[in-house]
Amino acid sequence: MINKKVNTVQDALQGIENGMTIMLGGFGLCGIPENSIAELVKKENKDLTCISNNAGVDDFGLGLLLQKRQIKKMISSYVGENAEFERQMLSGELEVDLIPQGTLAERCRAAQAGIPAFFTPAGYGTEVAEGKETREFNGKMHVMEHAFKADFAIVKAWKGDEAGNLIFRGTARNFNPCMAGAAKITIAEVEELLPAGSLDPNEIHIPGILVNRIFQGVNYEKRIEQRTVRKIF
Repeated sequence: MINKKVNTVQDALQGIENGMTIMLGGFGLCGIPENSIAELVKKENKDLTCISNNAGVDDFGLGLLLQKRQIKKMISSYVGENAEFERQMLSGELEVDLIPQGTLAERCRAAQAGIPAFFTPAGYGTEVAEGKETREFNGKMHVMEHAFKADFAIVKAWKGDEAGNLIFRGTARNFNPCMAGAAKITIAEVEELLPAGSLDPNEIHIPGILVNRIFQGVNYEKRIEQRTVRKIF
C-alpha cells in the first residue's frame, strides 16, 4: 500500500508557487485546514486564486492571507463575516467571483469526477449566467458551468491513515469531501493520523486514491464564528 504520509506541513505544501489556484475546504471556520493556511502565510506566496466557500474572518482562516495581500482572486459563494474581504472587493483590490453555493460544490465535485462541465438551473436570468451557454431541459432553462481547474486542494479531516483514507467529523464534512481529488495535488491535514488499515472501511468518507499527501496537524483552535448563548434562569 502506498504511504502518503509526510512529516511536516512544510513538506506537505512543497510545490505551491506564486499565482497558483488552490482549493481550501471548510465552511465559515468549520473544518478549515488551519495548519496549512498558517504555513501559506509564512511562505508569503503571492497572487493566489483561492476557491473556498468563504474567506473566514478578518483574523483567522483565509482572512490571514487577505490581510497580507496574498490572494489575488477569491472564488466563493459568501463574503460573510470578513470585513477585510468586503473592503477589498468593494475597492477593487481583490478579484471576486461569487458563485451560488450549490454550483460551487458541484464544480468541485465535477473536477473530482473528471466531468468537464454540467448544466444547472441556478443563476439563470441573473449576472451569474452572463456569457455562458444556456439550454432548456424539461421546460426549464439551465446554465452550463465548467469544472474547476486547480493546482492544489487542501482539505481538513478528523482522522486519516497513512494510505490517505479520510474520515470527517460532523459539519466539518462540508466542502472537504468534494474538494479531495479535485485538483492536480490533494493535501490532507488531519487531527489524528493512524497506520494504514486502522480505520474501519465502512466509516471511510474519502478513499486514499484521491489524496496525494497527508500529515497530522497540531494546535487546532477550532474557533466559533458566531457564538450564540441563552440565559439560564
